[in-house]
Amino acid sequence: MAIFWRVLSAERLKISKSFIWLLVIGSPVIAVFIGALANMEEEGRPITWQVLLGVMSMAHALLFLPILTGIFAALICRTEHVDGGWKMLLSLPVTRSSVYFAKYTMVMGLLAAVQLLFFVALMGVGVVRGVDGPVPWMLFVSSVFGGWFACLPLAALQMAVSLNWSSFGAPLALNVSLTIPNMLIANSSTYGPYYPWVQPLLAMSPFGKEKFGAFNLPMESLMLVVFGSLIIFMAAGLFSFWRKAV
Repeated sequence: MAIFWRVLSAERLKISKSFIWLLVIGSPVIAVFIGALANMEEEGRPITWQVLLGVMSMAHALLFLPILTGIFAALICRTEHVDGGWKMLLSLPVTRSSVYFAKYTMVMGLLAAVQLLFFVALMGVGVVRGVDGPVPWMLFVSSVFGGWFACLPLAALQMAVSLNWSSFGAPLALNVSLTIPNMLIANSSTYGPYYPWVQPLLAMSPFGKEKFGAFNLPMESLMLVVFGSLIIFMAAGLFSFWRKAV
């Protein structure tokens, strides 16, 4: 455990000197513009918090959150792929498991920061636009935390790819190409719940009366699928990292 905390501290020091924090605020800022400019009034009725959440979370969870997961994983592993970085790192008194989990923790920590900023953006836009009714705290917590939790298996999958591919652009290109079909796959109740790139969208969308495709899946069932995917992808990633030649 002590080794893990030392590696985690080193990873935090590395990213503190990079531009990665600009990426953290990017999607919440875009969500602010969407929420501020979108026309959400219907037949003179005031805007509700549920509608605002649905509008602001759509692009955030559909595109930016899955893409950011891949970007963060690639950036966290980028240093070690340059000039024999893996050989130097693994020659130190550290274990491969501690390195893997430290990097994975940093990715999830960055995604947690993104979700926290999205929550702040959601509340700020709601106050400015005078959203009607009390704040549905349980819905917001479920949506924000659910979106973060749904990124766990995708982050493990992207970590496995980024750890094993020395190219920085290849994992990003793969991630973007697999993110683009999200809306089509979300319409499928058969494949949508099992597609890692669409799971954050399903978890963050407010579950109203008018549901379709994979959005019909109860939140509890979705979280069960996410947890199962996490175990599979993390085990595969750890196994491939243990076998990685340096």
